[in-house]
Amino acid sequence: MTDEQWESTRRANLDGLIYVCRAAIPNIPAGGTIVLVSSTAGQRGEAFHTDYAATKGAVISITKSLAVELAPKITVNCVAPGWVDTDMSRPAFGTRDTENGKRAIEATIPLGRVASAEDIAGPIVFLCSPLARHITGEILNVNGGSVLCG
Repeated sequence: MTDEQWESTRRANLDGLIYVCRAAIPNIPAGGTIVLVSSTAGQRGEAFHTDYAATKGAVISITKSLAVELAPKITVNCVAPGWVDTDMSRPAFGTRDTENGKRAIEATIPLGRVASAEDIAGPIVFLCSPLARHITGEILNVNGGSVLCG
C-alpha cells in the first residue's frame, strides 16, 4: 500500500469524521444522538484493503469512546454495513460481468442479496428515533447475516 493510499483513506474515513464531530457536538442538545457508519471490514479485517478496515475499526472505537464521553446527554451508536450496492462496491462485483460477480457475493449472504442504501438508512433512522433512547455505544451490523459478530 502506498503512503498516498493510506493518507487518502485515513483522511476520508477518520479525519472527516473527527472534524464533523468536533464541530457538531457542542451544538447537539440534550437527548440528541450521533450515528456513525463503519463497516463489517472494521470488525473482521479485509484482505488487500487494510487501510479501509483499519479506519473503519477506528470508527468503532471512536463510537464507544464518544458514547462514554457524551453520556448521559447524547447517545452515540454506529451502523456497520456489509456489502451495499453503491459505486464503491461495483468494482468488486466484477468489471466484465457485473451481474455474475454480484450473484457470487450474494451467494455468501444468508439473506441472499446485497443491501441497498435504503436497507442501511432504516437502521440509522431507528437509532436516531426515540425508540433507541436507551441504546448507546452499540455497533448495529446490517449485513444480511454475512458476518455474524456481536
